[in-house]
Amino acid sequence: MLLKSLLPAAAAVQMAAAQELMRFGCSQLTIDRIDPLVEPGNMPSAHMHQIIGGNSLNASMAPVDHDPPTASTCTSCTYSEDFSNYWTANLYFRARNGTYKRVPQFANLGLGVEAGMTVYYIRGYQPSATVKAFPPGFRMLVGDPMNRAASTMQKGLCYRCEANMEQNPFGGAPCTGQDTQAFPAQACGGGWRVSVHFPTCWDGVNLDSPDHKSHVAYPASGSFETGGACPATHPVKVPQIMYEIMFDTRAFNNKAEWPADGSQPFVWSMNDTTGYGLHGDYLFGWKGDALQRAMDGKCSGDRCAPLQRQTDQAAIDCVKSQSVQEDIGDQWLTGLPGW
Repeated sequence: MLLKSLLPAAAAVQMAAAQELMRFGCSQLTIDRIDPLVEPGNMPSAHMHQIIGGNSLNASMAPVDHDPPTASTCTSCTYSEDFSNYWTANLYFRARNGTYKRVPQFANLGLGVEAGMTVYYIRGYQPSATVKAFPPGFRMLVGDPMNRAASTMQKGLCYRCEANMEQNPFGGAPCTGQDTQAFPAQACGGGWRVSVHFPTCWDGVNLDSPDHKSHVAYPASGSFETGGACPATHPVKVPQIMYEIMFDTRAFNNKAEWPADGSQPFVWSMNDTTGYGLHGDYLFGWKGDALQRAMDGKCSGDRCAPLQRQTDQAAIDCVKSQSVQEDIGDQWLTGLPGW
């Protein structure tokens, strides 16, 4: 996503001048059926995930016991002080004959990573905006893998059907314009851009909560983009985290392979055919005060003086083998993993 794609045109000018956007790529660390946030210790977890970040990832990462910067030896993110883990479900194509194949990911515009995701940390769109970096052990979840209705989706979860790989014409800020809460219904010449925004207000006490959501909230009025204040129950403003996942759906644009009734053929790895189950998991793992330095230093893009950056190739080289050995669907499967 280009700089202006975060905001309507007028606000983008202000944001660009203030240099308030940190956007960087993380290559694929692994594709695995584990979920240390929702299903700690379970091997396998209920559904497959695509995961980026520090290579200390494992099925059990308790907040008190596991420190990603200490336990990791590499990260698949280009900012080399970021050992956080970020993950979402995998996307699959279901052919007319009932078989499944994983939809591959690709690097977003201007980034040199492989597959993985684009990660954003945003301190605000006003020059005076300030945020508090997450503390060690912090984690959260946005979205619900079991959700199947637009009316019950959380804010900031959406799909964009790109006309071409150049993402031209620009479609506006995420989750505006022609973006949808459901899976795109048409064949897309440039694949999909999937956007996942996390809440930006923290209760200031709990590193997690039983549902992995209650310790965070949205602004009490307005929005993060407009500088809305956090509610009294969650008074600490934290950086806005956003994922962008680029899925290359072009190999599946032949409608002769789609369902006979013409309905869209894609499915999330938790067997969601609607798209409304879109969700993202976050486990904080920045080294020391690196994230706070980045926010205070108004870091922009994937190169910033307060932070250490590794080469794109070093990020690509940081991979982790599967904990649960099974076919992820790069060849045709008769069913989704775990289903």
